[in-house]
Amino acid sequence: RRRGAPGGQAGPRGAALRSAGAGGGAPGGRGPAAPRTRRSTEGRRALPAGGVRGVPAAEGQRGGRAQPRGPPEDGRAARLRGTEEPRLSSTTFALTGDAAHNQAMVHWSGHNSSVSTAPSTDYGTTYEKLNDKVGLKTVLSYLYVSPTNKRKIMLLSDPEIESSILISSDEGATYQKYRLNFYIQSLLFHPKQEEWILAYSLDQKLYSSMDFGRKWQLMHERVTPNRFYWSVAGLDKEPDLVHMEARTADGHTHYLTCRIQECSETKRSGPFSRSIDVSSLVVQDEYIFIQVTTGGRATYYVSYRREPFAQIKLPKYSLPKDMHIISTDENQVFAAVQEWNQNDTYNLYISDTRGVYFTLALENVKSSRGLEGNIVIDLYEVAGIKGIFLANRKVDDQIKTFITYNKGRDWRLLQAPDTDLRGDPVLCQLPFCSLHLRLQLSENPYTSGSISSKETVPGLLVATGNIGSELSYTDVGVFISSDGGNSWRQIFEEEYNVWFLDWGGALVAMKHTSVPIRHMWVSFDEGRSWIKYSFTSTPLFVDGSLVDPGIETQIMTVFGHFSLRSEWQLVKVDYKSLFSHRCTKDDYQTWHLHNQGEPCVMGERKIYKKRKPGAQCSLGRDYSQTVVSEPCVCGQGDFECDYGYERHSNNQCIPAFWFSPSSLSKDCNIGQNYWNSTGYRRIVSNNCTDGLREKYMAKMEKCPGKAPRGLHILTSDGKLVMEQGHNATFIILMEEGDLQRTNIQLDFGDGIAVSYANFSPVEDGIRHVYRSAGIFQVTAFAENSLGSDTAVLFLHVVCPVEHVHLSVPFVAIRNKDVNISAVVWPSQAGTLTYFWWFGNSTKPLITLESSISYMFTVEGMNTVTVQVAGGNTLIQDTKEVAVHEYFQSQLLSFSPNLDYHNPDIPEWRQDVGKVIKRALVTGIPDEQILVAVFPGLPTSAELFILPHKNTTERRKSTEADLEQVVEILFNALNQNLVQFELKPGVEVVVYVTQLTLAPLVDSSSGHSSSAMLMLLSVVFVGLAVFLIYKFKRKIPWINIYAQVQHDKEQEMIGSVSQSENAPKITLSEFTDPEELMDKEFECQLPVKYRMEIQYSNPTDRCCTFGNML
Repeated sequence: RRRGAPGGQAGPRGAALRSAGAGGGAPGGRGPAAPRTRRSTEGRRALPAGGVRGVPAAEGQRGGRAQPRGPPEDGRAARLRGTEEPRLSSTTFALTGDAAHNQAMVHWSGHNSSVSTAPSTDYGTTYEKLNDKVGLKTVLSYLYVSPTNKRKIMLLSDPEIESSILISSDEGATYQKYRLNFYIQSLLFHPKQEEWILAYSLDQKLYSSMDFGRKWQLMHERVTPNRFYWSVAGLDKEPDLVHMEARTADGHTHYLTCRIQECSETKRSGPFSRSIDVSSLVVQDEYIFIQVTTGGRATYYVSYRREPFAQIKLPKYSLPKDMHIISTDENQVFAAVQEWNQNDTYNLYISDTRGVYFTLALENVKSSRGLEGNIVIDLYEVAGIKGIFLANRKVDDQIKTFITYNKGRDWRLLQAPDTDLRGDPVLCQLPFCSLHLRLQLSENPYTSGSISSKETVPGLLVATGNIGSELSYTDVGVFISSDGGNSWRQIFEEEYNVWFLDWGGALVAMKHTSVPIRHMWVSFDEGRSWIKYSFTSTPLFVDGSLVDPGIETQIMTVFGHFSLRSEWQLVKVDYKSLFSHRCTKDDYQTWHLHNQGEPCVMGERKIYKKRKPGAQCSLGRDYSQTVVSEPCVCGQGDFECDYGYERHSNNQCIPAFWFSPSSLSKDCNIGQNYWNSTGYRRIVSNNCTDGLREKYMAKMEKCPGKAPRGLHILTSDGKLVMEQGHNATFIILMEEGDLQRTNIQLDFGDGIAVSYANFSPVEDGIRHVYRSAGIFQVTAFAENSLGSDTAVLFLHVVCPVEHVHLSVPFVAIRNKDVNISAVVWPSQAGTLTYFWWFGNSTKPLITLESSISYMFTVEGMNTVTVQVAGGNTLIQDTKEVAVHEYFQSQLLSFSPNLDYHNPDIPEWRQDVGKVIKRALVTGIPDEQILVAVFPGLPTSAELFILPHKNTTERRKSTEADLEQVVEILFNALNQNLVQFELKPGVEVVVYVTQLTLAPLVDSSSGHSSSAMLMLLSVVFVGLAVFLIYKFKRKIPWINIYAQVQHDKEQEMIGSVSQSENAPKITLSEFTDPEELMDKEFECQLPVKYRMEIQYSNPTDRCCTFGNML
């Protein structure tokens, strides 16, 4: 059911918490007007040419589209009377020159006029072109009529040409043009103040005007479309207050309020402290709804009469996927909830007065998609009588129509008519056969919907449907009920649009067809008989009708074309002549509302008066329907099951398996009272008295003292990861216990704790900022005189990682483990997860450590990738490793002028490495040389001499070849013959760094004896070094040849040794040969004892030898 939005005009009343065309603004869209959901009787309207589309109008009804029967125009109507063809007074006006336009907008404005692209001041008899008043070159896109003063009209220009508005305060007689610096997408008029308007722009900005659009002021940016509302009188303190959903500077969506002239950041307020889901704000009557999703599960909150928000309580295991607010009439909420196991149906829930506790009213209600993609629930509330609803429910894969007279407590099928239009009996036995109705309202304001009723004629319903075992969309007819849905009669066998005339005292029907027509039918006896009238002499292709502008003019306007290429024809039909006089008391009769003979409906016995069948008198605006209204004695049907209770076959309300009745007292404090439910609650708006009321009414009892139980701690956004330095908000919940007499302690796990005497200060959450990263155990402790409870949460506080560097060896030995590490910046980033990818592997190795040991089994270039995940950040780095059976390496140094040009960035090091390689390769295959430049200063590098590819089978000859390449290169380096030009005038010489000659390394296992000899050599050498150090003697003939790992930064790792038993000592700095000779002492090994020596600390180079003893 759709009506005007409560916060102002031009918004759907039945709004969804998520999507489904909710919100405050009138529909947007650019260019020519198009058919849209009707948002109010005063909103803009668009009429499509060449046939009627769409679904609901506020008044009237449109039958289902069936194959035409009988003559093209006559069809079959219930007892058509008269042989002569009477004619209604009508005039036709052609919009000359508009044949090329395929859309028109028509709207009733002031006391005696309607507005279209050409306004009329004589009820639509004649029109004049607006172009003469607004300019011949002005292109219009939309028109609006003020809902509080219909003399005020606003026109919007086409934004593709200009951004301006035209304002008229005299029913369109004159216009003033005002240029805008933004493009309007939709407008929202204040429900009381005719000068106040909200405008929503194409760039999601909200503007306000207090002088009917002459001046505009920016209120807020990044506002969600259709999620802004005017204040509600009697609930909001300020009449100019605006409710809106907007994205704030933190990137999250929030519910905000502010006054239209005071909406700066300091003036705005946030009634809900946490962020909310996008497109979830609904302000409707006494209620405000929002949605918050945490951990993939949606939670809904409601504020009743602007009280603090409370969490909506659905049955525990409903687990909603989607929720839509259907109605908030009569201090109660109807909500449609799609649960976890539903796809095309919804369950209907009904709330208590505050909108907090919901109980199931009907399962598996049919849903569909509207023209704009919005969700449409097949539920219809009968106008004029409270408590009566119709719903289409899916039962065993069949759609059936049900009706309730007590707001969803009891539902039953509709009884089919006893006879058809011919008077023949209808064989239809409940529950196997019944009447089924289409319950969609029209989204086109110029057609009637498939069902309609009117408050001024309670009990009269007109609907399209069929008789059978289920709802059909092919074999349809039009049906009418005069007693609130108890009994039905068929009035047409084909598709008709049916509207109410004269406040519902008469009905007018027009055939819905693709051929031109010139007749309409009028009934004064609730559809029992019809009189055919002609309204035009020439058949008209009817596109729609505008019926009953809401005043006592008794005028309707029909729109269409005489041919598919002709101009728009606006036919004014005056049906005043149909009524002979104003109705008197003799023209009325009484009608008793009942439910299958039961006179008490919603706890009341009501008697209405209505016009006698056949009395052709006009009702008038002051027509009153109710004659008698008295309360009934309360019975079973006046009570529904309370929250947490379910109705069983014996008609008793029993607690559900998941519900503990004592839990309702958890908000109760010792010394106070609370209402203890009996399992029943009287239906909201039910006015019954006495009877079972005392038995089923909740009993007031003293609050019991309870120990804390069910303590929970969670973060406000449901996430267990928080960025360092940001506010972490903790929510503490307790299922049972005295909230006012329970002490709360919260230990944040970082050495800081807080304590509160009761729950009041923690209702909105406890905020804390972590200054360091890590995993923190957050502990909540609740205690009162009766006991205590504890809850624990582990929070990961991270510092967003910005860069990762993968540190791998340039060259590795096949089938030997190598160490690979990832260096992350900043280093104190908290708990990180590392994903390691090797080669073409499709599955990563996952670790919490920043290093990993890996064995390469394939020779050649192997790719290594690491991905580091921290919080919401994922970064990666990729490197390549050359894998061989054996290789040799040598450290290189350069002339000092290279340091001056070294920016110490990876790209520079890669380019210089290529230059050095080209300088070295003279007659040596390119793939046998690899040069890696180390980071830092002084500039140094490592030269790798690699074997030929696929040389495993001829190992010995290749080793000899490799030794020959090494000798050639080293001779050139030692003679300073290797140099390169970095840039013009900058010649760089490459040197061999002493103490760096690496041995021939491989992965074979035949060197155990050599390793033993080397170990013994280490012992003797260590003893020699100790003696040298002891007597402080210098022995100049000692030199060291060793393979080293350069470890200035963690950016890269050097070569890998062939011996696992060889001691590894890391060098962090390399000295020139001259500087090395000036040390306190020198260590030199014979060339024949080649070993790999790595120093663990640059200050302990020689001490390490002594320690090795």
